Amino acid sequence: MARWFLLLLFVGCSFGGELRLTLPPRFYAVEGQPMSLYFDNVVLTEHPEHYQFKVTCAVGKTEANRWTVTPGASERGLHPLEVKVLDKAGVVLEKAAMELVIVGADAGAKHAPLRVLMVGDSLTHATHYPNEFYRLMKLPGNPSLSMIGTHKPPSAMPGVVHEGYGGWTWMNFLSRSVPGEVAAGEKKKGSSPFLYVGADNKPKLDLERYVAENAGGTAPDVITFLLGINDCFGAKPDDLKAMDAHIEGVLVNADKLLAAFRAAFPKTAFAVGLTTPPNSRQKAFEANYQDKYTRWGWKRIQHRLVEKMLARWATSGTQGIYLVPTELNLDPVGGYPENNGVHPSPAGYAEVGGTFYAWVKAWLAGQAK
Repeated sequence: MARWFLLLLFVGCSFGGELRLTLPPRFYAVEGQPMSLYFDNVVLTEHPEHYQFKVTCAVGKTEANRWTVTPGASERGLHPLEVKVLDKAGVVLEKAAMELVIVGADAGAKHAPLRVLMVGDSLTHATHYPNEFYRLMKLPGNPSLSMIGTHKPPSAMPGVVHEGYGGWTWMNFLSRSVPGEVAAGEKKKGSSPFLYVGADNKPKLDLERYVAENAGGTAPDVITFLLGINDCFGAKPDDLKAMDAHIEGVLVNADKLLAAFRAAFPKTAFAVGLTTPPNSRQKAFEANYQDKYTRWGWKRIQHRLVEKMLARWATSGTQGIYLVPTELNLDPVGGYPENNGVHPSPAGYAEVGGTFYAWVKAWLAGQAK
């Protein structure tokens, strides 16, 4: 049965229909905390309102634009969840399935103090979702939390630090170096926090030194990554071959950074967030980019990027790389301001933080894949 269900998951992830319904293998929720799947985020269409969505699951409820659940204690465990997309006449166009993992509010309570490093771009720099993650981890039933990082923007709550910088890419963390900045004992402002001058006076990635200087020499238990917007925003959505080549180059850079972290921290879990979907409003993109970039253009790129990330890493949990479904639990309407295409509102950021929290709780309980 388990092998059959796993096969179904991957059939769902690559169904190949016009709408390209795309789900990750697993979705995570925590007792007492809301979690949702927004339909606009899992299909490739400009008009999700033209379709019907039917979710079959033993828990939760379907609403006009989402399926949602706030689990109770009796609902802990694994629940198969199937999504069907139907036309207005009720004909099933596509379907896909995944596992919903619900863990208790006390999952991981007896774990040793948890050490977390968050790496990302402007979504992380805004610090709203790291703040929400920190707040949730302070609830009863959790181990103590220590966040690692050199970046503490004014919006950060006490105890919250990270490595999130506006406009950054996977490659920036590997190699971004401002001349004269990467020197012993000198605070970096525009360079990767993981670069240091080597014996040859050239900047090199030195993650062991980073941990020695910023984390007491103890490796993180978990490193989260939320990147991809800046890497792929300039891809060509009208040319699938060129777009795929662009995304492939980005994922090669991601693999390089993950491999460097793996070499330095062989026991650390890497939680890679699936790149978040856009604001549903075209006028938000007009406010930011005039007519240079459109909502539908970025939607096509983002959706393809998520498909490629799933194909590359969906079965790599045994290697310590886990996918976090940050693209599901983000309201593309209520989770965004009216004038920003890719940066959520505080409510949307809170949903992202809640998704990372749910994954961490599942990981602590041994239920993450």
